[in-house]
Amino acid sequence: MHKVYLLLGSNLGNRGKNIDNAINELKACGLMISKKSSLYNTSPWGYTEQPEFLNQALECLTSLEPLELLKEIKKIEKKIGRKKTVRYGPRIIDIDIIFYDDLIFKSDELTIPHPLMHERDFVLKPLCEIAPDFVHPELKISVRKLLEKL
Repeated sequence: MHKVYLLLGSNLGNRGKNIDNAINELKACGLMISKKSSLYNTSPWGYTEQPEFLNQALECLTSLEPLELLKEIKKIEKKIGRKKTVRYGPRIIDIDIIFYDDLIFKSDELTIPHPLMHERDFVLKPLCEIAPDFVHPELKISVRKLLEKL
């Protein structure tokens, strides 16, 4: 089994229900959720003229390989109602793979660790709640230290 850290976000509709729906769908595709952060209200990043997000970090166990996991995540986002809009724009649900074990992985579809996670407090705050001592495999710094540096 692989340990993965995911970040869920929603800023349209019933944000809490959207996140709950995403968690239920992740479980249905075989992910075992071992830890959940609190829910965090966060300001939008990148494209700021939109509603606040609700974010939550998850620690999960999965037998899916990275690209298989991404494929399942994309199906879940579509099922919940995510539609393509402007980059960093409003969305019903967003599920990002932040870490996958201590893997460093790059393909056209996916980069692990998430390439911008260390610049985003809306990722680091919930992640620090459930995995403060996890060390970023490229930067060689713990999640706690990354948050302190922001």
